[in-house]
Amino acid sequence: MAAKIDFLETSGLKIPIIYEQDKRLPLVTLQFTFTNSGSITDVSKAGLAKFSAKIMNEGTKELGSSAFAEALEAKAIHISAHSGTETFIVELGCLSENFDEGLEHFDALLKSPNVSQESVDKVKTMTLGALSRKENDFDYIAGNELNALLFEGSVLAQPSSGTMESVKSIELKDVENFVRTNLVSSKLIVVLGGDIDLEVAKKKIAKVIDSMNKGSSSEVINVQASKEQKEKILKRDTEQAYVYFGSPYNMSADDEEQYKARVATFILGTGGFGSRLMEEVRVKRGLAYSAYARTNITKSSSSFNGYLQTKLDSLEEARTTVNSVIADFVRDGVTQDELEQTQKFLLGSEPLRVETMSQRLNRTFLEYYKGQELGFAAIELEKIKNLKLEDLNAFIKKHTEIVNLSYSIVTK
Repeated sequence: MAAKIDFLETSGLKIPIIYEQDKRLPLVTLQFTFTNSGSITDVSKAGLAKFSAKIMNEGTKELGSSAFAEALEAKAIHISAHSGTETFIVELGCLSENFDEGLEHFDALLKSPNVSQESVDKVKTMTLGALSRKENDFDYIAGNELNALLFEGSVLAQPSSGTMESVKSIELKDVENFVRTNLVSSKLIVVLGGDIDLEVAKKKIAKVIDSMNKGSSSEVINVQASKEQKEKILKRDTEQAYVYFGSPYNMSADDEEQYKARVATFILGTGGFGSRLMEEVRVKRGLAYSAYARTNITKSSSSFNGYLQTKLDSLEEARTTVNSVIADFVRDGVTQDELEQTQKFLLGSEPLRVETMSQRLNRTFLEYYKGQELGFAAIELEKIKNLKLEDLNAFIKKHTEIVNLSYSIVTK
């Protein structure tokens, strides 16, 4: 069955619950998704959201990290926390017969996470070690520098994992404040799936929610990508040039023309060997093994970006080619054959995007989160199927902002 949207009314709140029943395996998955609680909130210290997620993975104050992990392992229960740009998720997975016990541990973690100086010191050491190892990850470096160019002066300019300096500055009180402010029922969307009855589960989940701080909800801030063309060249000991590029993309998360953007970007840079960038950069000129471009359209930002790796001596030719391909694309649009091939691929590959319960739950969650109607993905596919060439090209020619490319390059 398809995932659906229901509501759980408790503590004076009407909390959305995304649900799908699946009895093929005796498993249950539960997610508490807290909105506007990810790295978009790291205004004061970069990396705080991800740091706090790692603290949540250190068990409860009562049991500590090891004993909490052992208690879960004894019943094949999995509980973890992770942070995205706009959301913070605490997740439970277990056998359906162990759901009650799993929910007890889940509740205990939310009530009393192991937010202690010992945990902060441990996570800080691990995080600094991971950041140190990334000093020679040139894709990571170039990607972060591109964000710094596109979103200069905003929270999105910061690495979501933080910097060496910002992580060193995180203190116990910062994590305590993050948890107290963000892991609250007013920001909550529940995602539930598996071999479990919805009404039975709602009663049990309501008890967990009732014991949480209510807090207050807030809207995600939107950061506009820079219209100015910028460049950052980083010199490193490398045998390849790492080229990351990006520009604004004037579209909102709830824009009705997103399906056109999906088709256009697939033809330009997302569609692998069939894409314009791959054809020009790799097939015709042999400048890179791969060249990729996509749009990133969320509540917090909207941008067009891509990347490639090339030989050091072909860096300028690669950059010129990217500029040329994108400029030609905006000026001339696409061909009927490109449109038809993309329609066939997107429609034909749709079953692969909804073959698992987690995929369906996530799709329904995103529809609700973005303010779209239930089943929006199917409606979008129908629009893609009926899309006319003249309408697509008119859309492409309207988005001239993508030619204003900024570049972040790591080279020798």
